[in-house]
Amino acid sequence: MAKFMPTAIIDLMLNVIGGTSAGATELTICSTQPTTYAEAHTTYKLAAVTLTPASAFTLAAGDTSGRKITLGAQNGITVAADGNAQHYALTITGSSTLLLVGTLTAQQVYTGNTINFPATDVDEIRAYA
Repeated sequence: MAKFMPTAIIDLMLNVIGGTSAGATELTICSTQPTTYAEAHTTYKLAAVTLTPASAFTLAAGDTSGRKITLGAQNGITVAADGNAQHYALTITGSSTLLLVGTLTAQQVYTGNTINFPATDVDEIRAYA
C-alpha cells in the first residue's frame, strides 16, 4: 500500500520550527555544532538575533516534492564574541529548546561587527512516493 500524507499535516510538522503561534524565537551563530540548548544559547554562541516565528519563516512547496520552511534573511546581527562561525541553531528561548542546527560556510567574526545571515531553507519534508 502506498503512503500518503496531506500537505496540512506536513505543514503542522514544519510549523514546530517556524509556526504562526510557536516556533524558533532565536537564531544563534555558533563556533561549534551545538547538541543542546545550553551550547547553542551560551557555550558556542558568537552572535544571536531574536525571531518572530510568524514573520521570520515561510512555508512553501518543496524543491522536489512535499513542503519546505525557509528562514528569511537576518541582516545586521551584532557579534558578541570573536570566533570562527561554522553553525547556526534555531532555539525556543522560553522553553530552552534546541530545534535545529545547520552548517555555515566558515568565517571569522569579531566582537562588535555585524554579520548577515542569508535566507535559508532550514527543513524540507518530501512527499511519499
